Amino acid sequence: MLMKASTPSSVLLVCLGNICRSPTAEEIFRQQAAVAGLAMKVDSAGTGNWHIGHAPDERAQRHAKAHGYNISKLKARQVNVDDFRNFDLILAMDGQNLADLQVIKDSMTDTEDSLAKLALFSEEDPTYGGDDVPDPYQGDGDAFEEVIERIESSSQAWIESWRTN
Repeated sequence: MLMKASTPSSVLLVCLGNICRSPTAEEIFRQQAAVAGLAMKVDSAGTGNWHIGHAPDERAQRHAKAHGYNISKLKARQVNVDDFRNFDLILAMDGQNLADLQVIKDSMTDTEDSLAKLALFSEEDPTYGGDDVPDPYQGDGDAFEEVIERIESSSQAWIESWRTN
């Protein structure tokens, strides 16, 4: 799906509501990229519109903070067509998010080369490659911990993949 390329200058992380997985991924990805010396724009959004303007889920905030990630200032927003023009890479937390993003991209009349590349967030991860990042919204604390573990692993895998190009 995603062809190896140079390091993107911008990455958008997408889940369903933009209150659990993708804001957590935004902050983890941003921190890991900075540690690696990569200057890039990192943002997050949701495919759904239920939580626009809301802060991340309190459980997500609490678990992220316990790992050194402050996501409390982030606000949920919905993916829009301009995101496909303004980001180099859009990473979906699960297969359904990826399919929903592909529908939006396919509806656009821009040339394929001018639009963001799409991929599954875990695509480059040797541990979780091809797996969905499970939605913790209906789960307990363990579900949020698992999300952080997977996001840290997959973020690092993307950064390592760019280092080897």
